[in-house]
Amino acid sequence: MDMRYTSAMNTWAGTSDHVDVTVRLDVAVITLNRPEVLNALTARMRKDLAAALRHHGNGQTVRGLVITGAGRAFSAGEDLREAARRPKGELVAEVELFHDITRAALETRVPVVAALNGIAVGGAAEMTLGFDARIGTPAAEYLFPENDLGLAISNAASLLLPRLVGNRALRLVLDSSRINARDALSLGLLDEIAEPPDLTEAAIDLVHRWTRPRASTAVHLRLLRPSLQDVERAIAAETMAVQVLERDGTARAGIDRFLAARSGEAR
Repeated sequence: MDMRYTSAMNTWAGTSDHVDVTVRLDVAVITLNRPEVLNALTARMRKDLAAALRHHGNGQTVRGLVITGAGRAFSAGEDLREAARRPKGELVAEVELFHDITRAALETRVPVVAALNGIAVGGAAEMTLGFDARIGTPAAEYLFPENDLGLAISNAASLLLPRLVGNRALRLVLDSSRINARDALSLGLLDEIAEPPDLTEAAIDLVHRWTRPRASTAVHLRLLRPSLQDVERAIAAETMAVQVLERDGTARAGIDRFLAARSGEAR
């Protein structure tokens, strides 16, 4: 059963905005499908991902959700080319679309598992921090580049990253360097490394283990996930940081610098 989701109508439709859903063995596998740009997330993709999480996460249709990427990357994060075309003052709204993915994941009544087939960058890396597990291939990597770009972390990462890696969170963000799969496993960013092509199967198997018959999974998700109140406080602080960086021009300069560097590489 292969379906494409349209969030605005809250229904399934035949057109695609690069967020595909396939239900396999009672698990919804959500694929970020824009491999030609490493699954960089447009505003529409972020809206559709949050909507798909809410639609399938109600505990009535599937046993869990797996989020993965098409091609060689999980996701390059926000589509900065699209962001650069937005009028001044809209960066906060762009970041709020990332925040809503974390809200949607934490509101589900079923497990949410990231299956990292490659690199996860920026907001895409940060959204996985609010998922219940993260499984990667040996090619999986994490990158939190915001400090170098003059941007701010999102998705309540100011709360969720230290929750996973402790006081090493500050260094990971300030260094803005790639974290390979082995190091991510050691740090606690990854829970498991699975050899391809078994990544999705490993994630589905984990969902099945956690939702075996008569298990009280939904109760324990509610008890052990970070509280939505704490998450909202972190999101509010991150939003204020984005407002400051946008107002003083730091964010726009960072985006322009990144795009100029990429343009030079292309030549």
